Amino acid sequence: MNYLAIDPGSEQSGWVVYDSSQGLILNSGFQSNNELAYLFNEGGYSPYPNPLHHCAIEDIASYGMAVGKDVFRTCKWIGRFTELWYQASGTEPIEVERRLIKLHHCHSARATDSNVRQALIDRFGAPGTKAKPGMTYGLKAHTWQAFALAVYVADTQNARQQGAVA
Repeated sequence: MNYLAIDPGSEQSGWVVYDSSQGLILNSGFQSNNELAYLFNEGGYSPYPNPLHHCAIEDIASYGMAVGKDVFRTCKWIGRFTELWYQASGTEPIEVERRLIKLHHCHSARATDSNVRQALIDRFGAPGTKAKPGMTYGLKAHTWQAFALAVYVADTQNARQQGAVA
């Protein structure tokens, strides 16, 4: 299964295309939301030419704290990406709160982005170097968070399917 995972931001978003059957990152990027939306429109909903089976978007959750304009802009982009995916695929994307991703990878809602990154390195190996790249070579900033989301969704989807079979 190929998953497109998006870590949305107010201006730019990180994304990863993850093939869960092979355990490989097929493509990733960090670009302006307008550019990513253009790829959805022009690329037939994908920044990657191979078929995508699922789209996952990190969702915003309220913790009772005051938020600023950037959070509301991010919410609008989540809605826009959801709309673009639905128009192209006819299915709703999977929306996941960050807290669930932290719990899945680090077993703690208090985990930081660097804790999540380290958990992914522990599982998939070090990024490596340009001469000898590892699976996660080239991931940075928001693409790590998008990868964490993709792995979470693939793991939980797989667990659901196995539970249905058992």
